[in-house]
Amino acid sequence: MTKCHKLVGALALAGLLAALVASVAGASEGSSKDVVLVTHDSFAIPKAVKSAFEQQTGYRLRILQGGDAGEMLNRALLTKGNPQGDAIFGVDNNLLSRAVGAGLLERYTAKGLARVPRAYRLDATHELTPVDHGDVCLNVDKRWFTSHRLAPPVGLGDLTKPAYRKLLVVENPATSTPGLAFMLATIARYGEPGWEGYWKKLRANGVLVVDGWEEAYTARFSGAGGSKGDRPIVVSYATSPPAEVIFAKVRPKTAPTAAVTSTCFRQVELAGVLKGAKNPAGAKALVDFMLGERFQASLPDSMFVLPVRSGTPLPAAFRRYAVSPAKPLELPAAEIGRNRDRWVDEWTSVVLR
Repeated sequence: MTKCHKLVGALALAGLLAALVASVAGASEGSSKDVVLVTHDSFAIPKAVKSAFEQQTGYRLRILQGGDAGEMLNRALLTKGNPQGDAIFGVDNNLLSRAVGAGLLERYTAKGLARVPRAYRLDATHELTPVDHGDVCLNVDKRWFTSHRLAPPVGLGDLTKPAYRKLLVVENPATSTPGLAFMLATIARYGEPGWEGYWKKLRANGVLVVDGWEEAYTARFSGAGGSKGDRPIVVSYATSPPAEVIFAKVRPKTAPTAAVTSTCFRQVELAGVLKGAKNPAGAKALVDFMLGERFQASLPDSMFVLPVRSGTPLPAAFRRYAVSPAKPLELPAAEIGRNRDRWVDEWTSVVLR
Protein backbone atom coordinates (compact mmCIF):
# COMPACT_ATOMS: atom_id res chain seq x y z
CA MET A 1 0.00 0.00 0.00
CA THR A 2 1.41 3.41 -0.92
CA LYS A 3 1.87 6.23 1.57
CA CYS A 4 -0.96 8.06 -0.19
CA HIS A 5 -3.35 5.14 0.28
CA LYS A 6 -2.30 4.79 3.94
CA LEU A 7 -3.00 8.51 4.48
CA VAL A 8 -6.43 8.23 2.83
CA GLY A 9 -7.24 5.18 4.95
CA ALA A 10 -6.16 6.94 8.11
CA LEU A 11 -8.30 9.98 7.28
CA ALA A 12 -11.30 7.79 6.56
CA LEU A 13 -10.85 5.96 9.88
CA ALA A 14 -10.52 9.26 11.69
CA GLY A 15 -13.69 10.52 10.02
CA LEU A 16 -15.54 7.35 11.00
CA LEU A 17 -14.41 7.66 14.61
CA ALA A 18 -15.38 11.36 14.70
CA ALA A 19 -18.83 10.54 13.33
CA LEU A 20 -19.23 7.78 15.93
CA VAL A 21 -18.24 10.13 18.76
CA ALA A 22 -20.63 12.81 17.47
CA SER A 23 -23.42 10.26 17.25
CA VAL A 24 -22.86 9.10 20.83
CA ALA A 25 -22.65 12.72 22.04
CA GLY A 26 -25.84 13.62 20.17
CA ALA A 27 -27.66 10.66 21.66
CA SER A 28 -26.44 11.66 25.13
CA GLU A 29 -27.50 15.27 24.54
CA GLY A 30 -30.90 14.23 23.23
CA SER A 31 -31.57 12.14 26.35
CA SER A 32 -30.57 14.98 28.69
CA LYS A 33 -32.92 15.77 31.53
CA ASP A 34 -32.08 19.48 31.28
CA VAL A 35 -34.80 21.80 30.05
CA VAL A 36 -33.56 25.28 29.14
CA LEU A 37 -35.86 28.30 29.44
CA VAL A 38 -34.99 31.32 27.29
CA THR A 39 -36.34 34.41 29.00
CA HIS A 40 -35.79 38.07 29.89
CA ASP A 41 -33.76 39.55 32.74
CA SER A 42 -36.84 40.17 34.90
CA PHE A 43 -37.76 36.50 35.14
CA ALA A 44 -37.57 35.05 38.65
CA ILE A 45 -38.70 31.78 40.16
CA PRO A 46 -38.50 30.91 43.87
CA LYS A 47 -36.13 28.05 44.71
CA ALA A 48 -38.97 26.03 46.24
CA VAL A 49 -41.08 26.40 43.09
CA LYS A 50 -38.14 25.45 40.85
CA SER A 51 -37.54 22.39 43.03
CA ALA A 52 -41.22 21.47 42.80
CA PHE A 53 -41.03 21.49 38.99
CA GLU A 54 -37.92 19.32 39.01
CA GLN A 55 -39.37 16.85 41.51
CA GLN A 56 -42.71 16.57 39.70
CA THR A 57 -41.27 16.16 36.21
CA GLY A 58 -37.80 14.71 36.64
CA TYR A 59 -36.30 17.52 34.53
CA ARG A 60 -33.58 19.96 35.62
CA LEU A 61 -34.54 23.55 34.89
CA ARG A 62 -31.86 25.84 33.48
CA ILE A 63 -32.61 29.52 32.91
CA LEU A 64 -31.00 31.51 30.08
CA GLN A 65 -31.71 35.23 30.43
CA GLY A 66 -31.01 37.69 27.63
CA GLY A 67 -31.87 41.35 28.14
CA ASP A 68 -35.40 42.72 28.02
CA ALA A 69 -38.28 41.04 26.21
CA GLY A 70 -37.44 42.63 22.87
CA GLU A 71 -33.77 41.66 23.02
CA MET A 72 -34.67 38.15 24.10
CA LEU A 73 -37.07 37.72 21.18
CA ASN A 74 -34.56 39.12 18.68
CA ARG A 75 -31.96 36.56 19.78
CA ALA A 76 -34.50 33.76 19.57
CA LEU A 77 -35.49 34.76 16.03
CA LEU A 78 -31.84 34.87 14.95
CA THR A 79 -31.35 31.27 16.16
CA LYS A 80 -34.72 29.82 15.10
CA GLY A 81 -34.53 26.19 14.07
CA ASN A 82 -31.40 25.78 16.20
CA PRO A 83 -32.51 27.44 19.43
CA GLN A 84 -30.41 28.17 22.50
CA GLY A 85 -33.08 26.59 24.67
CA ASP A 86 -36.22 24.50 24.72
CA ALA A 87 -38.93 26.91 25.87
CA ILE A 88 -39.32 30.68 25.78
CA PHE A 89 -41.10 32.95 28.24
CA GLY A 90 -41.72 36.70 28.20
CA VAL A 91 -43.13 37.42 24.75
CA ASP A 92 -45.95 39.87 25.45
CA ASN A 93 -48.97 41.05 23.48
CA ASN A 94 -46.93 43.97 22.12
CA LEU A 95 -44.43 41.55 20.53
CA LEU A 96 -46.81 38.66 19.80
CA SER A 97 -47.06 39.22 16.06
CA ARG A 98 -43.29 39.01 15.64
CA ALA A 99 -43.13 35.57 17.23
CA VAL A 100 -46.26 33.77 15.98
CA GLY A 101 -46.06 32.38 12.44
CA ALA A 102 -42.33 33.12 12.16
CA GLY A 103 -41.22 29.49 12.32
CA LEU A 104 -39.96 30.04 15.86
CA LEU A 105 -42.48 28.01 17.86
CA GLU A 106 -44.21 24.64 17.96
CA ARG A 107 -47.96 24.49 18.38
CA TYR A 108 -48.93 23.17 21.80
CA THR A 109 -52.17 23.30 23.79
CA ALA A 110 -51.06 23.47 27.39
CA LYS A 111 -52.71 21.56 30.20
CA GLY A 112 -54.65 23.99 32.36
CA LEU A 113 -55.48 26.38 29.54
CA ALA A 114 -59.19 25.84 30.22
CA ARG A 115 -58.68 27.60 33.57
CA VAL A 116 -57.51 30.77 31.78
CA PRO A 117 -60.15 33.39 30.80
CA ARG A 118 -60.49 33.92 27.06
CA ALA A 119 -59.42 37.55 27.41
CA TYR A 120 -55.84 36.36 27.97
CA ARG A 121 -55.81 33.70 25.22
CA LEU A 122 -54.37 35.92 22.51
CA ASP A 123 -52.93 33.27 20.17
CA ALA A 124 -55.51 31.09 18.41
CA THR A 125 -52.70 29.00 16.86
CA HIS A 126 -51.52 27.85 20.32
CA GLU A 127 -47.91 28.68 19.57
CA LEU A 128 -47.90 30.85 22.69
CA THR A 129 -49.62 30.22 26.02
CA PRO A 130 -50.63 33.04 28.41
CA VAL A 131 -48.86 32.92 31.79
CA ASP A 132 -49.32 36.26 33.55
CA HIS A 133 -50.79 39.71 33.10
CA GLY A 134 -50.19 43.20 34.41
CA ASP A 135 -50.82 46.81 33.58
CA VAL A 136 -48.40 49.59 32.70
CA CYS A 137 -49.72 52.77 34.31
CA LEU A 138 -48.68 56.18 35.47
CA ASN A 139 -47.52 56.02 39.11
CA VAL A 140 -47.54 59.07 41.37
CA ASP A 141 -45.65 60.00 44.53
CA LYS A 142 -48.53 60.73 46.93
CA ARG A 143 -46.38 62.50 49.51
CA TRP A 144 -44.90 64.86 46.91
CA PHE A 145 -48.34 65.94 45.74
CA THR A 146 -49.58 66.40 49.30
CA SER A 147 -46.57 68.51 50.29
CA HIS A 148 -46.93 70.67 47.13
CA ARG A 149 -50.70 71.00 47.56
CA LEU A 150 -51.31 69.82 44.01
CA ALA A 151 -53.85 67.19 43.02
CA PRO A 152 -52.28 64.15 41.31
CA PRO A 153 -53.21 63.68 37.65
CA VAL A 154 -56.32 61.59 37.05
CA GLY A 155 -55.83 61.01 33.31
CA LEU A 156 -53.46 61.36 30.40
CA GLY A 157 -54.82 64.78 29.50
CA ASP A 158 -53.68 66.30 32.80
CA LEU A 159 -50.03 65.76 31.90
CA THR A 160 -50.15 68.49 29.26
CA LYS A 161 -51.33 71.15 31.73
CA PRO A 162 -48.89 73.82 33.02
CA ALA A 163 -49.34 72.63 36.62
CA TYR A 164 -47.61 69.35 35.71
CA ARG A 165 -44.70 70.84 33.80
CA LYS A 166 -41.45 68.87 34.25
CA LEU A 167 -43.07 66.38 36.62
CA LEU A 168 -43.22 63.33 34.30
CA VAL A 169 -40.50 60.79 33.43
CA VAL A 170 -41.16 58.11 30.78
CA GLU A 171 -39.17 55.34 29.11
CA ASN A 172 -38.18 55.31 25.46
CA PRO A 173 -40.50 52.90 23.58
CA ALA A 174 -37.62 51.92 21.29
CA THR A 175 -35.59 50.58 24.23
CA SER A 176 -38.11 49.77 26.97
CA THR A 177 -41.10 47.45 27.29
CA PRO A 178 -43.07 49.74 29.65
CA GLY A 179 -42.13 52.69 27.44
CA LEU A 180 -43.62 50.89 24.45
CA ALA A 181 -46.76 50.04 26.42
CA PHE A 182 -47.22 53.67 27.49
CA MET A 183 -46.84 54.88 23.91
CA LEU A 184 -49.49 52.33 22.89
CA ALA A 185 -51.73 53.57 25.70
CA THR A 186 -51.64 57.07 24.20
CA ILE A 187 -52.47 55.64 20.76
CA ALA A 188 -55.38 53.66 22.23
CA ARG A 189 -56.64 56.81 23.95
CA TYR A 190 -56.13 59.44 21.23
CA GLY A 191 -56.01 57.39 17.99
CA GLU A 192 -54.27 58.45 14.80
CA PRO A 193 -53.06 61.09 14.22
CA GLY A 194 -54.15 62.55 17.56
CA TRP A 195 -51.55 60.68 19.62
CA GLU A 196 -48.69 62.51 17.91
CA GLY A 197 -50.19 65.86 18.82
CA TYR A 198 -50.52 64.66 22.39
CA TRP A 199 -46.80 63.82 22.55
CA LYS A 200 -45.90 67.21 21.10
CA LYS A 201 -47.74 68.75 24.04
CA LEU A 202 -45.92 66.46 26.47
CA ARG A 203 -42.59 67.48 24.97
CA ALA A 204 -43.52 71.15 25.28
CA ASN A 205 -44.47 70.49 28.91
CA GLY A 206 -41.03 69.15 29.81
CA VAL A 207 -41.44 65.36 29.73
CA LEU A 208 -38.17 63.57 30.57
CA VAL A 209 -37.32 60.49 28.45
CA VAL A 210 -34.83 57.85 29.68
CA ASP A 211 -33.79 54.51 28.20
CA GLY A 212 -35.31 52.08 30.67
CA TRP A 213 -37.51 51.41 33.69
CA GLU A 214 -34.62 51.05 36.13
CA GLU A 215 -33.40 54.60 35.55
CA ALA A 216 -36.91 56.06 35.34
CA TYR A 217 -38.22 54.48 38.52
CA THR A 218 -35.25 54.09 40.86
CA ALA A 219 -33.23 57.17 39.87
CA ARG A 220 -35.63 59.79 38.52
CA PHE A 221 -38.93 59.08 40.29
CA SER A 222 -39.24 60.76 43.68
CA GLY A 223 -41.58 58.11 45.10
CA ALA A 224 -39.29 55.07 44.91
CA GLY A 225 -37.78 53.89 48.19
CA GLY A 226 -34.35 55.47 48.62
CA SER A 227 -34.60 57.51 45.42
CA LYS A 228 -33.46 61.12 45.25
CA GLY A 229 -35.33 61.74 42.01
CA ASP A 230 -37.28 64.92 41.44
CA ARG A 231 -40.04 63.66 39.14
CA PRO A 232 -43.23 62.66 41.03
CA ILE A 233 -44.92 60.99 38.02
CA VAL A 234 -43.43 57.93 36.29
CA VAL A 235 -44.46 55.22 33.85
CA SER A 236 -44.38 51.98 35.84
CA TYR A 237 -46.77 49.17 36.77
CA ALA A 238 -50.05 48.78 38.63
CA THR A 239 -48.18 46.44 40.98
CA SER A 240 -45.49 48.99 41.89
CA PRO A 241 -47.41 50.36 44.93
CA PRO A 242 -47.52 46.97 46.72
CA ALA A 243 -43.84 46.51 45.84
CA GLU A 244 -43.08 49.77 47.67
CA VAL A 245 -44.83 48.37 50.74
CA ILE A 246 -43.19 44.93 50.59
CA PHE A 247 -39.64 46.25 50.13
CA ALA A 248 -39.85 49.13 52.61
CA LYS A 249 -37.38 48.90 55.51
CA VAL A 250 -40.24 49.86 57.82
CA ARG A 251 -43.55 48.67 56.39
CA PRO A 252 -45.86 51.69 55.99
CA LYS A 253 -49.55 51.64 56.86
CA THR A 254 -50.38 52.67 53.31
CA ALA A 255 -48.58 52.60 49.97
CA PRO A 256 -46.58 55.82 49.35
CA THR A 257 -47.35 55.64 45.64
CA ALA A 258 -50.47 55.03 43.58
CA ALA A 259 -51.28 53.92 40.05
CA VAL A 260 -53.49 56.16 37.90
CA THR A 261 -55.97 53.55 36.72
CA SER A 262 -57.36 55.49 33.74
CA THR A 263 -53.89 55.38 32.12
CA CYS A 264 -53.28 51.63 32.43
CA PHE A 265 -52.38 49.55 29.37
CA ARG A 266 -52.81 45.79 29.66
CA GLN A 267 -49.82 43.48 29.14
CA VAL A 268 -50.02 39.70 28.87
CA GLU A 269 -46.84 37.58 28.95
CA LEU A 270 -46.76 34.25 27.16
CA ALA A 271 -44.62 31.11 26.90
CA GLY A 272 -44.02 28.58 24.14
CA VAL A 273 -42.04 25.58 22.92
CA LEU A 274 -39.16 26.49 20.62
CA LYS A 275 -39.08 24.70 17.28
CA GLY A 276 -35.98 22.51 17.03
CA ALA A 277 -35.68 22.21 20.83
CA LYS A 278 -33.39 19.45 22.10
CA ASN A 279 -35.92 18.62 24.80
CA PRO A 280 -39.43 19.39 23.48
CA ALA A 281 -41.07 17.08 26.04
CA GLY A 282 -39.38 19.01 28.84
CA ALA A 283 -40.44 22.31 27.28
CA LYS A 284 -44.09 21.18 27.17
CA ALA A 285 -43.87 20.03 30.79
CA LEU A 286 -42.51 23.45 31.75
CA VAL A 287 -45.30 25.34 29.96
CA ASP A 288 -47.84 23.09 31.69
CA PHE A 289 -46.19 23.79 35.06
CA MET A 290 -46.33 27.54 34.43
CA LEU A 291 -50.13 27.28 34.24
CA GLY A 292 -50.26 25.13 37.37
CA GLU A 293 -51.38 26.32 40.79
CA ARG A 294 -47.89 26.41 42.37
CA PHE A 295 -46.20 28.58 39.74
CA GLN A 296 -49.22 30.85 39.25
CA ALA A 297 -49.47 31.55 42.99
CA SER A 298 -45.77 32.51 43.08
CA LEU A 299 -46.01 35.17 40.36
CA PRO A 300 -47.00 38.24 42.43
CA ASP A 301 -44.20 37.89 44.99
CA SER A 302 -41.50 36.78 42.54
CA MET A 303 -42.15 38.97 39.48
CA PHE A 304 -44.85 41.43 40.61
CA VAL A 305 -47.27 40.33 37.91
CA LEU A 306 -50.69 38.75 38.26
CA PRO A 307 -51.67 35.15 37.48
CA VAL A 308 -53.91 34.28 34.54
CA ARG A 309 -55.27 31.10 36.12
CA SER A 310 -58.73 31.72 37.56
CA GLY A 311 -59.04 31.30 41.30
CA THR A 312 -55.36 31.84 42.11
CA PRO A 313 -55.07 33.55 45.52
CA LEU A 314 -53.15 36.83 45.81
CA PRO A 315 -50.85 37.91 48.66
CA ALA A 316 -52.33 40.38 51.15
CA ALA A 317 -50.29 43.35 49.91
CA PHE A 318 -51.58 42.81 46.38
CA ARG A 319 -55.18 42.45 47.50
CA ARG A 320 -54.86 45.74 49.37
CA TYR A 321 -52.68 47.93 47.14
CA ALA A 322 -52.58 46.52 43.58
CA VAL A 323 -55.17 47.56 41.02
CA SER A 324 -56.40 45.64 38.01
CA PRO A 325 -58.62 47.95 35.93
CA ALA A 326 -61.80 46.40 34.62
CA LYS A 327 -61.39 48.30 31.33
CA PRO A 328 -57.69 48.96 30.68
CA LEU A 329 -56.50 50.66 27.52
CA GLU A 330 -55.86 48.00 24.87
CA LEU A 331 -55.05 47.54 21.18
CA PRO A 332 -55.46 44.31 19.17
CA ALA A 333 -52.18 42.38 18.90
CA ALA A 334 -52.55 42.26 15.10
CA GLU A 335 -52.88 46.05 14.93
CA ILE A 336 -49.80 46.47 17.10
CA GLY A 337 -47.91 44.05 14.86
CA ARG A 338 -48.79 45.95 11.69
CA ASN A 339 -47.89 49.36 13.05
CA ARG A 340 -45.46 49.02 15.98
CA ASP A 341 -42.24 49.85 14.12
CA ARG A 342 -43.82 52.78 12.30
CA TRP A 343 -45.29 54.14 15.52
CA VAL A 344 -41.92 53.95 17.28
CA ASP A 345 -40.25 55.78 14.38
CA GLU A 346 -42.93 58.47 14.44
CA TRP A 347 -42.64 58.81 18.24
CA THR A 348 -38.86 59.24 17.87
CA SER A 349 -39.35 61.96 15.27
CA VAL A 350 -41.87 63.82 17.42
CA VAL A 351 -40.21 63.52 20.83
CA LEU A 352 -36.46 63.15 20.36
CA ARG A 353 -35.63 65.06 17.18
